[in-house]
Amino acid sequence: MTLKRQVQFWLISLAVFCLFLYAFSGVLLPFVAGMAVAYLLDPVCDRLEALGMRRMWATLTILFAFIFILVLFFILLLPVLGNQLALFLEHFPELVRKLQALFSKYLPADLASLAGISPEDLQASMTNLIGQGAAFVGKLAQSIWSGGQALLGIISLFVITPVVAFYLLLDWDHMVERIDSWLPRDHLGELRSLAREMDEAVAGFVRGQVSVCFLLGCFYAISLALVGLNFGLLIGMAAGLVSFIPFVGAGLGFLVSLGVALVQFWPDWPWILVVGAIFAVGQFLEGNILQPKLVGDSTGLHPVTLMFALFAFGYLFGFVGMLVAVPAAAMIGVLARFALKQYLASAVYKGKGRPSAPIEE
Repeated sequence: MTLKRQVQFWLISLAVFCLFLYAFSGVLLPFVAGMAVAYLLDPVCDRLEALGMRRMWATLTILFAFIFILVLFFILLLPVLGNQLALFLEHFPELVRKLQALFSKYLPADLASLAGISPEDLQASMTNLIGQGAAFVGKLAQSIWSGGQALLGIISLFVITPVVAFYLLLDWDHMVERIDSWLPRDHLGELRSLAREMDEAVAGFVRGQVSVCFLLGCFYAISLALVGLNFGLLIGMAAGLVSFIPFVGAGLGFLVSLGVALVQFWPDWPWILVVGAIFAVGQFLEGNILQPKLVGDSTGLHPVTLMFALFAFGYLFGFVGMLVAVPAAAMIGVLARFALKQYLASAVYKGKGRPSAPIEE
């Protein structure tokens, strides 16, 4: 097969895969979640199998432990988070009004006149900004909800996902061997090397980032709750969960916490500083300890590239697209680096070796 035919084959395969994702994005959520769970837990299953446990029993042990932890979360923590979310939404208009009153009262008149901002303009701008933010959150929640509603209901996610994860985890090694047997024999070494690099990139980021999000969520939630911030548990867990988007989780958590702290603690400004210090410590831990140790530079992608991938895949394929955005971006990054390496080693880049013409003075 010529190089042109090979390129056409892989481009057609990619187009068919994207079309499949687009057409069935509404029903793929439980299956994608099951694949993600199986991928995350496969190293643990391999470790138990190496200790002498059969694959079936290792799979059952891991999945039962995973489901047990998930059930504990829904029984113990989810009701508290749901109650705080309901209270936050109920008190949100009052929170906005109090923030507007604080800014209107304590914004220096000279600073306002120097910036050309009147209290009325500031209040209108804040109302518009908060309205846009609420609309964005509403659209995101609607996207997540519609992704689960494509099946019989959101409960199907928790019924189908464990079943999919069980079968994939049980047959994971056999599936890898089968896919390896389908690879073109002429390029077997290169394809295996690319697949290994992709696996290292995806595994390093996904497994590491899940740990980072969990640890940051626990830190923010416990710290804000100890300070006594209203809705601190909800804000902290949400900030940790969204931390997989670079700078967004901490930024949103800080702004929401600061707004709640201003309304709750003012004029006791030391407590407001404590809330800000919590997020400063969290960012220090994430940037200097958690990210280097647990994630590192596994994807080889710039944070801006990751943000673009999340928004682009989310726009094209909904919530399912956001789930596959980071692995897909990591794989595309590996392929792009491979293509660049081939280009730099080719005659297209190096030329035909002709001596360059002398430079005339």
